[in-house]
Amino acid sequence: MSNDRSYLGILQDYYSTHRTLPSYASIGRLLGLRSKSSVAAMVARLKLAGYLESTPDKRLAPSKRFFGRPIATGSVRAGLPDPVDDGQSDTVTLDDYLIERPSQTVLVRVKGDSMQDAGILDGDLVVVEKRASAQRGDIVVAIVDNQFTLKRLDLEGGAFVLKPENRAYPVIRPEGGLEIFGVMVGLVRKL
Repeated sequence: MSNDRSYLGILQDYYSTHRTLPSYASIGRLLGLRSKSSVAAMVARLKLAGYLESTPDKRLAPSKRFFGRPIATGSVRAGLPDPVDDGQSDTVTLDDYLIERPSQTVLVRVKGDSMQDAGILDGDLVVVEKRASAQRGDIVVAIVDNQFTLKRLDLEGGAFVLKPENRAYPVIRPEGGLEIFGVMVGLVRKL
């Protein structure tokens, strides 16, 4: 299976670029496999392992597991250095990890720095589960005066307010209505 892992990586990179899997003949050229039988055997092994599947019209397609990313068996310290075991134990897809209700989840790009002290930076994508209610302390996308904003929901004197996580910005105390669009459930940042 060690060669199959490298083959899988090449197929994942190909899919990332082209958004489709190559034909069997192209797989042979791409992976340096000379015979049709060796390509068919490798594809069969990846199907058996749950990485590939066939569509109803017999085309090769990635399965859900194809998009899984390995999780290292150890963790990495954010303080003093510590040995880490980079062996792969399990995989997870980002959708499985971040998204509980796909039909109710959207990604929203952050603009500005009002939430930087909560670790939410300009350009980040926040994972937002659309719902009309939230709890005090939740980070929410709210609609105030027909404008969307990302802030922490809080209470002041029995009324809901929206607090920024940057001292340079004021607390938003809605004079009119305050509507919750959704609650932040995750964050994606590309470095």
